Amino acid sequence: MWKNFKKKFIGDRNFYRYILLLAVPMIAQNAITSFVSFLDNIMVGKIGTEQMSGVAIVNQLIFVFNITIFGAVSGAGIFGTQFYGKGDFKGQKYAFRYKMYATIIITTIAVLLFKFAGTQLINLYLAESQDVGNIELALKYGEEYLGIMIIGLIPFAIGQAYINSIRETGHTFVPMVAGVAAMLTNLVLDVILIFGIEGYIPAMGVKGAAIATVISRFIEFTIVLIWTHTHHEKNPYIRGAYSGLEIPRHILRDIFVKGTPLMINELLWAGGVAVIAQCYAVRGINVVAAQNISSTVTNLFNVVFVQLGSCIAIVVGQRLGAGLIDEARDVARKMIFFSVICCVGIAAIMIIVGRYFPNIYETEESIKELARTFIVISALIMPVSAFCHGCYFTLRSGGKTIITFIFDSVFMWALVIPLATFLSKHTVLGIALVFLIVQGMELLKAIIGFFMVRSGVWLNNIVAGK
Repeated sequence: MWKNFKKKFIGDRNFYRYILLLAVPMIAQNAITSFVSFLDNIMVGKIGTEQMSGVAIVNQLIFVFNITIFGAVSGAGIFGTQFYGKGDFKGQKYAFRYKMYATIIITTIAVLLFKFAGTQLINLYLAESQDVGNIELALKYGEEYLGIMIIGLIPFAIGQAYINSIRETGHTFVPMVAGVAAMLTNLVLDVILIFGIEGYIPAMGVKGAAIATVISRFIEFTIVLIWTHTHHEKNPYIRGAYSGLEIPRHILRDIFVKGTPLMINELLWAGGVAVIAQCYAVRGINVVAAQNISSTVTNLFNVVFVQLGSCIAIVVGQRLGAGLIDEARDVARKMIFFSVICCVGIAAIMIIVGRYFPNIYETEESIKELARTFIVISALIMPVSAFCHGCYFTLRSGGKTIITFIFDSVFMWALVIPLATFLSKHTVLGIALVFLIVQGMELLKAIIGFFMVRSGVWLNNIVAGK
């Protein structure tokens, strides 16, 4: 029995060496990105509750943009990964062009939306509370922060088109280096600009945090841009990428048909996360602050299963593109199991860290205690979330974007959001219990994901004959 289990779910030493060589730089790069947000939150949290809440709300809005960009490049990335696995670098070049067009369009829309409707969007998250906080101040700080952060949308979006394409080739180290440089830049500038240097640089508070983040985005973008264009042998798709604008009609059609549902899925999923956060926010600014503290540490720990999911998309996608169907199934099963086991250990660490982490913030004790509760609940659900995430990327790797749309966004908007809305706005249940019930919906999603993956409906080579 053990032999059968081991053969089915556990790989050999070479398998894990390959996965770790691919995953560790990605995990490190994403952890660094999360750490930049982590630093902003801690340092802004040192100033006060209103500043922290204003920044948290804006970051929730920008999160929707970031995930939409991720969805846009990932839709084309399904094809880029399989084209690379097939050895068709011209096809990968066309996928790269699609990413550039998509990111430019989405960024233009987002900039206009945030510029002219930013105040109204921030106001959606602000509700009067009898406990703590001043919503007018929170709105003011949120507007200041958003006004500067808009500039950083441009390098982030275009940078993701490059980073996604670099990862398709298996070169995950360079994005990690770019992320390290961005983190160090953000760290130094945060200290200088948020708190100031007496006699030299005035303390800029939330504006300083925004400026530091924007500059770090440009640093990251510049590094991946220069490396890509000076290493053609490692990025053959970049040769002639800007010598023309065309994308063959059949490839454009296929990427659009397969990729658009994925982009819409990411937009709706991120929008759903924002809506759920807004549901919690109606309970008061103290809940906004507590959720910001908990999500800061949760996002930092979640990078493990998030990036292992991205690895599944790369490894399985390359095998599907090469026509290795049975090997793709075997690798997907073992990688999902590996992700879940890793997250059991990560969750235990997170519970320990979560007990002390809120003490870093200069805010009320009631907010800190609520944040600790949120962190524990998130940690307990993490292994289940890792399984769901692995299922999502497995289904996506074979181009089954309609199925992933149903699995992800339809599930959230049809079940999770109505539940969160009802419990938050129409019951007297404590917010901690509401949070537990809503997070617990991941268990149902995991059951659905299990049967979807086991069916093998995702085992497709979508670049055969192209």
